[in-house]
Amino acid sequence: MPGQVPRMSWRLLAHIACALPLVYLLLQLAEVGGLRLGPNPQLLIRDFLGEWGLRLLLLTLCMTPLRSLTGKPWPLQFRRLLGLWSFAYLALHFITYFLLDRSLDLPLIIEDITERPFITIGFTAFMLMLPLAATSTAGWRRQLGPRWVSLHRLVYLIAILGCWHFYWLVKKDVREPLVYCAILAVLLGFRLWRLRRRTSGKAHGPAPDAP
Repeated sequence: MPGQVPRMSWRLLAHIACALPLVYLLLQLAEVGGLRLGPNPQLLIRDFLGEWGLRLLLLTLCMTPLRSLTGKPWPLQFRRLLGLWSFAYLALHFITYFLLDRSLDLPLIIEDITERPFITIGFTAFMLMLPLAATSTAGWRRQLGPRWVSLHRLVYLIAILGCWHFYWLVKKDVREPLVYCAILAVLLGFRLWRLRRRTSGKAHGPAPDAP
């Protein structure tokens, strides 16, 4: 992919790829091609949206290591796109919970959030995502200056809480949540390694491929 800014066709393909799981879910809802949601459709819809939101969030965190590994700037150009798609899936995940699971029963929703730890963690992660999504534009980045970087570092805490929420939600077969936890551990480990290298570089000169 030449240049710093991806071609419009690459952006379009990225949007299409991110939308495909949602299209698949809509086909299931319409029972196209024999696809069916099963006896608990609201649970399938809720979990499907949540899992894809978490997957896209982890993919968003992959862009910085990919930039370092390739030495090319183009992965960073997809970071915002992936992050907003992750937010969209997670917003739909919570809307499904509010509307289909709890029928907008506010006292019951508050009870879930305050008394069921896995929901507390998931809801906290989503609340932390709101300011990141709201300030994702270049205009907000210019307006906030260095504070924008500090604010958007919340994505690491959000990812930790998201994986934790998924782990507690599953309860029995935790193999898939553990895979996500392992991926996140590698991504966070890379960032810690890069931070340590930068710190060392300040004392002994810049690292050869420091971004």
